[in-house]
Amino acid sequence: MTEIICQLLFLYLLVIFVRVVLSWFPLNPNGSMATVAGFLNMVTDPVMNPVRRILPTARFGGMALDFSPIIVIFGIQILRNIIC
Repeated sequence: MTEIICQLLFLYLLVIFVRVVLSWFPLNPNGSMATVAGFLNMVTDPVMNPVRRILPTARFGGMALDFSPIIVIFGIQILRNIIC
């Protein structure tokens, strides 16, 4: 059972990483990648949104930086170290 949880946490880390990488590219709203990005948002938002409410978005010039993926990744890594 522990191995399954460890694998699921690792898979979730990958999903967050893919979401972050996709956020760097402009997506066509009618394209297939927009569908993938929407799915990734739907899967990761329940974990990321509470962190976003606590942690303000940093603004540098005209660019907004969202640090919530970093915090969530650290949290999952700590959880994996405890469980696995």
